[in-house]
Formats: sequence, C-alpha cells, structure tokens
Amino acid sequence: MSNSSEVTVSFTAKIIAAGRALETNRTDALFIDPFAQQLAGAEAISAATPRFEQYNREGRPFTTIRTRFFDDFLKTHSTNIKQVVLLGSGMDTRAFRLDWQPGTKFYEIDQQDVMHYKEEILKGVEPKCERYSICADLKESLWGQSLLELGYQPEKPTLWLLEGFLYYLNPEEVHNLLTKITTMSVVGSWLGVDMMNSIIANGSDNWSKYWHSSCDQPESFFHDYGWEASVIQPGEPGASFERFTFSFPDRNTPNSSHLFLVTAYRV
Repeated sequence: MSNSSEVTVSFTAKIIAAGRALETNRTDALFIDPFAQQLAGAEAISAATPRFEQYNREGRPFTTIRTRFFDDFLKTHSTNIKQVVLLGSGMDTRAFRLDWQPGTKFYEIDQQDVMHYKEEILKGVEPKCERYSICADLKESLWGQSLLELGYQPEKPTLWLLEGFLYYLNPEEVHNLLTKITTMSVVGSWLGVDMMNSIIANGSDNWSKYWHSSCDQPESFFHDYGWEASVIQPGEPGASFERFTFSFPDRNTPNSSHLFLVTAYRV
C-alpha cells in the first residue's frame, strides 16, 4: 500500500470497515467479514474500538445491525434479481463475502481514492459474482453512463443499496440521485437505504457536521419518487438481532430522534 493511498482514502470508510472487523472477532458475530481488518488497517481499528465498544455496551450497535439488515435484504432479493448496484460503496465487501446467483452483475461506485485503495488491498481476491468497480462522483450524473457502458441493463430489475451514504448529500443532491436511480429502475426493482430524521442530523454528534440532509417521513418521501417503502427502526422486530436493545421513541413522539432502515419497491 502506497503512502498516497493511505493519506487520501476516506478515513470514514475505513472506520466502518474497522467496525466490521471488530464484529467479526466476536463469538456472537452477526456476520463474518474476512477482509475488513486488512481494509481498515491498524490505525482505524484503534480509533474505532472505544466507540464501537461503547455502542455495544449501550445496546445500540447501529452500523453492525445495519450491515446484517442489508445483508439479509440482498440475500432475499438476489434470488430473483441478478443486477446489484452499491452507491457510495466505500469498503463494502459483499461482492466477496456473500453468495450470489450465477450471472449476477455487481456494480460498486465511489470516489476514485476509495476505489483505488480497495482494489489495491483486495488484489487477487476473487469475487463471488461479476464485479465492476466504477470511480465516480455521485453528485454528478455521469455515473449512470458508466453503468451502461459496463453492461447495466435498465430494462431488468435492479437491487440498489445506499448504505451509510445519503445523509452526506444535501437535499438537491439527494433529489438528483434518487431521480436518476428511479429513471434507471423498472418495476420490480428494490432499494435499500438508511436515513436519519432532522433531530439527529442537526444534533450534537461529532459527525453531525458531515450530515447535510435528513428525512422525517420516509414512506411519503419515497412514494413521491415512485417507490413503496417499508420502514423500520433499529431495535424493532426484524432489526434487533438480539443485540440492539436500545429503544427509539415511537415515531409519533414529537421532537424525538429516529434512525430508519428503509427497503423500497419500485411500483
């Protein structure tokens, strides 16, 4: 690994990989990611350990639950859909660690420094699908053309995943991105995304300075783009995995914090 890769790659992406590495080492791990430790590196793992240990003690290991939730989402729908697109893919390793149907095309899109770093670390590791790596700024529209050039077929259903990504965009950028996704998705496509409400996005968390958008009503929000959304909060049935014991307030509670795990169907 070159020094330039070490300096320029998104440290946030490495922190998330560190969280997966720490989870993998647990005896009650909700998933196994054999590549996460190498992708994260010692510095990120050291930086991430106190925070992830705290989250586990408090019964709110959100990124761990999110990973498992979207693992299950992809496994469920990849039985019938063989076209998968990860936007803002970061250090994601699902192309390598999950089992895919023969002929599955798996597209990962992120910034150039992130993608080049990951390609370097995973050099020689064989994916379990037909994997394509695209370097692109998702705030621009050219990523769609890159997908088409690599064999993406907009007339076929697609599995889209935007994990830990959408709230780093401002509202106009979110609108442009979702509009593009919708135009490239036929009926029967699925979308997975996590979101936070405005109370969290505008809160005092150390990372809140990086968050530029939020959503208080995901069902109506995605309906306006042509998607029928199911929404669940971490800790609720289907998104606790006996590990997320912290309880978010009922969604009808005024001025309360909410995180959302959203799965949406193109109608």
